[in-house]
Amino acid sequence: MGRSVVIRLVLADDQVLVRTGFRALLDAEDDMEVVAEAGNGDEAVALAVAHRPDVVLMDIRMPGVDGLAAARRIADDPDLAEVKVLVLTTFELDEYVYEALRAGASGFLVKHTEPAELIRAVRVVADGEALLSPGVTRRLIEAFTRSPAGGGSATVAPDPRVRALLTEREQAAVGLVAEGLSNDEIAECWVVSPATVRTHVSRAMTKMGARDRTQMVVMAYRTGLAAIPKTPPDLHT
Repeated sequence: MGRSVVIRLVLADDQVLVRTGFRALLDAEDDMEVVAEAGNGDEAVALAVAHRPDVVLMDIRMPGVDGLAAARRIADDPDLAEVKVLVLTTFELDEYVYEALRAGASGFLVKHTEPAELIRAVRVVADGEALLSPGVTRRLIEAFTRSPAGGGSATVAPDPRVRALLTEREQAAVGLVAEGLSNDEIAECWVVSPATVRTHVSRAMTKMGARDRTQMVVMAYRTGLAAIPKTPPDLHT
């Protein structure tokens, strides 16, 4: 299943002026349409159910049901499997972002992001393609998995049970995705087509039971797959 040509969005932020600014920016794009606005998490979930948008742009801090709880409810609803949540935060390493990843968010942005980056990020998340801000995302996920709250440790040996599910190429693809590389960047490293990389990443994601690339990266760090060699043997066979 693929998304429609026009990316349909729900904006969830308790500040009307913020929503108004985002709406003006996003509606100005030919391939984007804001279909509804929410002032809290409850409204965001209800609107996600009612409109089945491609992306919910979700502020973390809202009164009542916050963005984390709302993101978790959307991720846990099988009827909303195609709905991606892009969370907004004030700080790049806001502790709430750790929870957002665990809640099933597909990516995150800081609120002072440049307009062009916001537009690009929405398209990226809608396509389920690459993680946002690879360097920042990588640092954040590493910090998450190594913190007590993340349940990780500084060194994680590859989990043989998880590795057994994946071919060597799929393991290598997961490792590079965990470093923040897009399919195009991996294809350039391997000297293959992006379609070939996309196939390996998609198969790995399915085998790992990951909702999207962000969840797959979290799982890669937690199971040690992020530390395996990134160039598999017999790549062109």
